[in-house]
Amino acid sequence: MTKLKTGLGRGLDALINQQSVQEANSQINFAEIKRDDGKQYDILAKIPIQSISSNPFQPRMYFDPEAFEELKKSILSNGLIQPITVRRFNNSYQLISGERRLKACSEIGHKEIPAYIIKVDSDETMLAMALIENIQREKLNPIEIGLAYKRLMDECHLTQEDIADTIGKDRTTIANSIRLLKLPKQIQDSLIKGDISSGHARAIINLPSEAAQLEVLTKILEGSLSVRKVEQLVRKYMKAQDPQKKSITVTPKNSIYTASVNDIEDKLRKLFGTKVICKQKQDGSGEITIEFYSNDELERLFELFEIIDKTYS
Repeated sequence: MTKLKTGLGRGLDALINQQSVQEANSQINFAEIKRDDGKQYDILAKIPIQSISSNPFQPRMYFDPEAFEELKKSILSNGLIQPITVRRFNNSYQLISGERRLKACSEIGHKEIPAYIIKVDSDETMLAMALIENIQREKLNPIEIGLAYKRLMDECHLTQEDIADTIGKDRTTIANSIRLLKLPKQIQDSLIKGDISSGHARAIINLPSEAAQLEVLTKILEGSLSVRKVEQLVRKYMKAQDPQKKSITVTPKNSIYTASVNDIEDKLRKLFGTKVICKQKQDGSGEITIEFYSNDELERLFELFEIIDKTYS
């Protein structure tokens, strides 16, 4: 068995540390891997494929049959390069990541497979690890990625900032992925199959109705429209529907601000990334107007409000 130099026990960033995994792989002679002794953790060992149960938190919904066949051919020619990851479970093993590799080895006829055996004490940690490993290592489609992010927020109680920091992406990337889940099923299916790209989908989602979104989807599929063409089409539609810019007004209660109105406006403009107008009356009461210029910008503001609410609630 090979002892791993991982950051287990130091949080999710360490658990899913790509560099340590790559370093461990570079030091491993797979031909010399020993069988699991059934006791140790944080090791690389051979384990029986028939003793591994599936991962109940697996984010992958769609397997590309062609890519899967290529994986099997690669394993037959070169062996398994990247081990799977499992935890001990009911005197056996439960898969954390590597479902495609496990399935490929099983179909090829392998009886054993190299696996990292790590200690995972809770289902919540198991879920977070499975989702983050798949996001980082596997080629998930955009809908699977959006669902994974949403589960990390809903079930693991992570904020978008937490997820962004853990996997090394911008918060806006996380937010945009989750927004794709609001699209009609037909558009989501087109994303899963690769008929349209995430860029197409992000443009479509700005349209105010499902009917309009599906209409544009049809035009994309029939005309092989580029993302730029779709963005132009959506802007044209939005301008025709609502040429006037809109604003929302928020009236604060029990204001604690004593700074000047200009200072407050400057701070809020930086916070919200848009024009903010603050008006204060003689008695201290007033109103704050936050301007936005599209449905997409309004959605961004709502997501920002949700983050603020979760941070201070």
